[in-house]
Amino acid sequence: MSQLLSVAGSLALWVGSALLVAGVAIIGPRRLYALWNDLRERLWEIRRPLAALVVVLLASAIGRSSLQTVSELFGLQLTWAIYALEGNFVAWVQATFASPRLTMYFSAIYVYGYVFLLSFPFFAYLALPRTTTVKRLIVAYALNYAIGLVIYTIVFAHGPRNVMPEMVTSLLFTHNPAFMALTGEVNEPANVFPSLHTSLSVTVGTFAVLTRREYPLWTPIAAWLAISVVIATMYLGIHWLTDVIGGTALALGAVYLSYRLVDEEGEGDGSGVVGDGGDGDRDAEK
Repeated sequence: MSQLLSVAGSLALWVGSALLVAGVAIIGPRRLYALWNDLRERLWEIRRPLAALVVVLLASAIGRSSLQTVSELFGLQLTWAIYALEGNFVAWVQATFASPRLTMYFSAIYVYGYVFLLSFPFFAYLALPRTTTVKRLIVAYALNYAIGLVIYTIVFAHGPRNVMPEMVTSLLFTHNPAFMALTGEVNEPANVFPSLHTSLSVTVGTFAVLTRREYPLWTPIAAWLAISVVIATMYLGIHWLTDVIGGTALALGAVYLSYRLVDEEGEGDGSGVVGDGGDGDRDAEK
């Protein structure tokens, strides 16, 4: 428990500092001030998608172990099918590129960079004059977790570090064994297909591209972090290339569905929030 608290404290400190700096540099003081003044109203507007996300996260946390057992007993056993499909690709990545500096970089990206990548857009889009974009983001997060949980139950597959430990090293844990205390709280050893680190990172990267006019500085930062997280999942020996491809497909599907669901909700309640994230946001600030 002491290791877990230590890692969690370090994570909160570093990510909190990064959010503060990024908030001032990317969101800007004017939008932050407006967000502070209207925070209660904006949170009320996003209460339904936010509640849905909380429910999905709670269901995942509570039912993860039980669903893991169901998956092991009745799920599709795809470990060796994945291995037969891509072979030693992850082992080749480590053998070709592994170095102490890269291991330090990708370990930090996988833990610290990933949490920052997922956290910052929530504040950035909540700071926009209209809440449609942040609603879409929250719905996309919920869809990633919900669909991912269903697939994890249907598919049982171990990661490359478990299948070929003599060729693939758990570089994340060899670099910093304390990280195992944190990842063990949120991951199961057979939760590999699809890669949620990939799906959520690609989701954020996709939103960053779609909202590049509102936050032009965030787009290249988000793209760099998202690509780094995707590579880190394989470099560190945690996921197969197949998991990454599946995670990317899940992300694009979740983003598409989030736009459909939020736009349809806006049309149904007459709130007039359909189509923000474009000229509507900028016009409102002129």
